[in-house]
This record gives sequence, structure tokens and C-alpha cells, in this order.
Amino acid sequence: MTFNKAHPYLSPEEYLESEKNSPIKHEYIQGKIYAMAGASDAHVTITANLLAMLRNHIRGSGCRVYFADMKARIESLNIFYYPDIMVTCDSRDVNFEYFKCYPCLIIEVISSSTEAFDRGDKFIDYQELETLEEYVLISQNRQRIDCFRRNTEGRWELYSYRGNQELELTCVNFSGSLAAVYEDVSFPESFIALREREQGTGNREQ
Repeated sequence: MTFNKAHPYLSPEEYLESEKNSPIKHEYIQGKIYAMAGASDAHVTITANLLAMLRNHIRGSGCRVYFADMKARIESLNIFYYPDIMVTCDSRDVNFEYFKCYPCLIIEVISSSTEAFDRGDKFIDYQELETLEEYVLISQNRQRIDCFRRNTEGRWELYSYRGNQELELTCVNFSGSLAAVYEDVSFPESFIALREREQGTGNREQ
């Protein structure tokens, strides 16, 4: 994200109104707006794959899945973020046209430039959402997904998925293969070489 110095402070209402007609999406953190960078091919492909899987899964359940253009509002912190994917099953969210306040699932596709923020401050901010049950981080450089799941005591537990494992999203009773999530994604050559070494398929000296 890049801070927009042209707008030193905006109220939430001013932000929402200006965002309706803005050609660039901005996230809003306590009065300041931050322009969002464009997404890579891998980012878009992963998001589209998982969106299709979740949409088919929750159809008819009363839950709704959103991506990219729908904001999550953290009212207690005066913040609006744009999650890559968000699912809400709370009927109160039908009252909000441009943002949602009660998601149960938030998914971010991370890159080397966003990973520290997504794992750090953004995750801390998302924890303020009382309805949030799972926060998922998907790598676009390797086949790995980290799911932070809130247990019955309110503590967050990490469940990591990689390789040929099945991704489990318990809040919506979803299960799907990582192969399907990463379908048509081209990984960097460095990752392919690493995976081959881990699987013992790389070339070896005789």
C-alpha cells in the first residue's frame, strides 16, 4: 500500500463516498487512505480458483462470498480493508452495500511485499472482528496455505497445508485440494527446483 498525501485526513463517510468513483482502490486506516497495487497473474488466478470453489460450495446456504472489490469494516479501529476473499453468513451484513462488518472467513493471497503486513498488523486488526473464525494466507510463490483458526477459548491456532493436502475451512464446512486452488499457477523456477529436491526428483550426480 502507498499512502496518498493528497488526502491528509478523511472521515469514514468521505472515504466511502470518494471510493465509489475512484479508479484506484484505497484501503482506509484511521483517516488516512492507502492506494492498492495491482495484482500478479498468480494472485488473480489463485483468487479466481478459490472463489469459484467457495461459491459453488456455499450456494443456497445463506452465506455470501465476496472478492477484491468488497470492503471489510473494522469499526472499533476505524479501518476498511479490501480482503481478496471474504465470506459472511451473518444476516446483518445485508444492510451494508459497500462493506461488510461480520465476516466469518477472510482470505489474503500474499506476496513478498505484503506478507509481513498481512501476517502482522493486518491480522491483529482483523482479530477485532468478533465474528471472524478463520484467517487464511495463501502463498503465490509456493504451494502452501496457512489457516489461522479461532478456537472455543478465543485463541488463534495455526493449521498449515501444503503439497497434495486438502484445505479445510471449518467455518463453512469446506474441503478442497490445494491442486485445485493452484490450478494454472506458474511457480518461480527457484520454487520448482526446491520442490524437486524435497520430493527427490531432481537430477543427482552418479
